[in-house]
Amino acid sequence: MASQTIHGLAVEIEGSGPPLLCIHGLGGSSNVWTPLLGAFAGFRVVRPDLPGSARSALPPGALSIQGYVDALIGLLDALDIPAAHIAAHSLGTLVAQHLAVQYPGRVLSLALFGPLVAPPDAGRAGIHARAQLARTGLIGMQEIADAIAKGATGAQTKAQQPAVLALVREIVMRQSAEGYAQSCEALARAESAAIEQIRVPTLLVTGDQDGVAPAANVAVMAARIPGSQTLLFEACGHWTPFEQPARCMQALQTFYATL
Repeated sequence: MASQTIHGLAVEIEGSGPPLLCIHGLGGSSNVWTPLLGAFAGFRVVRPDLPGSARSALPPGALSIQGYVDALIGLLDALDIPAAHIAAHSLGTLVAQHLAVQYPGRVLSLALFGPLVAPPDAGRAGIHARAQLARTGLIGMQEIADAIAKGATGAQTKAQQPAVLALVREIVMRQSAEGYAQSCEALARAESAAIEQIRVPTLLVTGDQDGVAPAANVAVMAARIPGSQTLLFEACGHWTPFEQPARCMQALQTFYATL
């Protein structure tokens, strides 16, 4: 495994084979994908921390979905990767959709966990409010981390996998307050990509208790993306790679075997 910094992005690169770019979500890091690495055997796996998240520097100017897309294209260029498979979670799925629409020749497939096309309009004010809470510092980030650990995981996860709650809480609390706040604002301003234009194999995975990516919303997404397939995990919330890694790995292995 090689860890390095490229254009301000902390990146972990391992394996050999076709390139696979992993994009984490809001409050995440490259470690969202650590439980699933077994499913990526045979790929050259590129796992960056998004700008302003985890170990990556906060760039000048406000964070945005377009800024994330530009940063990831810059990363692929720096690594001489003309096209890559993409696996993404949560906010990362939104970035992946925009990337696939803007640069169709550079995306080979999409595996999207807890996917969304944009926040619901009714939820945007709350995301802005969370950004302001983050800017109060450690106490605010702790409050956010507690709320996410409790609210974005499934009931069975909370009852049977307390270590997952600790992991979600830790990964959020490790974010810089301003980086997390700007990431929230980027999500709050996000709009849907023209996903009807996506023409690569696409897998959409969500949990039956995922309030960020409810099954009904994912079904609407699937109808907009030609030829996409969906999986619904029972007893699972929004943090699919942490809550049900074995099922995620199985889904990925099946998906990649068909490509």
